[in-house]
Amino acid sequence: MTALVIGADYLGGMEQKMRDMGITEIAHITGRNPGEVKRMHIPKAAAFVLVFTDYINHNMAKVVKSHAKAQSVPLVYAKRSWPAVEHKLAGLGL
Repeated sequence: MTALVIGADYLGGMEQKMRDMGITEIAHITGRNPGEVKRMHIPKAAAFVLVFTDYINHNMAKVVKSHAKAQSVPLVYAKRSWPAVEHKLAGLGL
């Protein structure tokens, strides 16, 4: 399973915990650099997009939402803490 994670400078231990849940590939975009908005794309194999709400600017959030809607990819918003992410991913059935 592939996931796109947007927000935060680094994922730290969260990356391994996501892999333990069955996510094999994790694409990561920090969401802080304004130039990333133009280059942002969702991988075709992405099962979902995880957005860290406390580490992303408003324009990037708007672009991500429109891309996810156009590609019919589930969009998950969470704070950058493992309990919050785990709770949201459990809602997807992971």
